[in-house]
Amino acid sequence: MKEEPTLRLRIFDLNCWAIRYLSKRRQERVGLIGDVLRWEGFDLVLLQEVWSEQDYSDLKSKLGGCYPFSHYFRSGVIGSGLCVFSRFPILDTLLYQYSLNGYPYMLQHGDWFCGKSVGLVHGGHSHFALRFHQLHAEYCREKDAYLPHRLVQAWELAQFIRHTSKAADVVLLGGDLNMHPEDVGIRLLRGWTGLQDAFAEATRFEGCENGCTLIPKNCFTLKTELLPFPLGIRIDYILYKAISSFTVKCEELKTTMGTAPGMDIPFSDHEAVMATLHIQKQEQTVGATPGT
Repeated sequence: MKEEPTLRLRIFDLNCWAIRYLSKRRQERVGLIGDVLRWEGFDLVLLQEVWSEQDYSDLKSKLGGCYPFSHYFRSGVIGSGLCVFSRFPILDTLLYQYSLNGYPYMLQHGDWFCGKSVGLVHGGHSHFALRFHQLHAEYCREKDAYLPHRLVQAWELAQFIRHTSKAADVVLLGGDLNMHPEDVGIRLLRGWTGLQDAFAEATRFEGCENGCTLIPKNCFTLKTELLPFPLGIRIDYILYKAISSFTVKCEELKTTMGTAPGMDIPFSDHEAVMATLHIQKQEQTVGATPGT
């Protein structure tokens, strides 16, 4: 077996909670996100809830030197909020909007207006197919009126992945799934696609207990929603799988833990998820022909 050089891929994923006029200290936090991305030098950056194209433009200007490739996905009335920054060329993009997206009369929730979607990016290194997304929010676990919507979205996402992964060597999926790890939607998605959970597979982990991404000590989280979960909940994920002759291993997974370094505020009401993956191609050496 001949082993090819390993690609070390560092991924940053964050639900930014950047809603114009509503999200607290939005512009300051977007600036902090841009600063940390520039300092850390990730390979792929997946952002959700960047609702303002001006915020995206500001990030693009700040990050152009270290992330020369980027894309903003437009959807619904106010936009999908999805954008990606990459060190690698972006060869192609596609946006798929889910068929169920909440209700237009639920103005206080807003999921219908943004048109929840999954964005597909084909990258130029190792032919990876990257998908990132945000499913419908839960809002109330005890009386979850949107559970059927998230289940349909999870099923559509699984079908989307299966039908768009055939030409890829590696599949990456990141984003805010708005579901707990053992929820039926997560089990359906992983069962249909074969995706592995970076948190469960990581050789090393550093961050919030149980990998939680909504935690009580974050000053922007709604504490009432976390009362049944004193440690918080994990609803943001990085999932992956290898296809053909490639292998993928998660070397390390990290989450942020409340406030940004040296600051009195966090980046968002969600904690960021950062994964380091090792991607390797293995080729079978051709043996001598028997009898020669």
